Amino acid sequence: MKLSAQEEYGIRCLLHIGRTTENGGSSISVISQAEQITPSNTAKLVRILRLNGFVESSRGKDGGYRLARPAEDIVLSDVFEVLGGKLFGEGFCDHYAGASSVCAHFDHCTVRSFWCAIQSVLDHVLSQTTLKQLMDPTGLGWWETCLTANPLLSKPVNK
Repeated sequence: MKLSAQEEYGIRCLLHIGRTTENGGSSISVISQAEQITPSNTAKLVRILRLNGFVESSRGKDGGYRLARPAEDIVLSDVFEVLGGKLFGEGFCDHYAGASSVCAHFDHCTVRSFWCAIQSVLDHVLSQTTLKQLMDPTGLGWWETCLTANPLLSKPVNK
């Protein structure tokens, strides 16, 4: 399983903007340099974030990009939705039907059930995690929420 570059870099841009919002925001060139992303790709990602209400921009000497709302109000599931969508969503089986127009396993598909379960876990964790938790300098701000939201994560696996 892979995250797309757009999702990874978009989250990194949003984190950078979140960390610099209190200091007046950040420009495309500063974000690009700090995150080692090309300026054109940074501009594209920040535009997506701005059009979807996560960041706002202002011009002038103290201008730049800053969060459009508090970091604790930005839920990661919403961010991932605009940056790339779901790992497994509607139309997945239509897209990967093979040479046929309908998947040969459509009636009874254990793989589809598996992907639905994985998506459910991802949705649960992402919907319980805010940008503020991800900005925690200890790196543990989101983990407590995950454990609280999903006790299965804290139980040892029996073999």
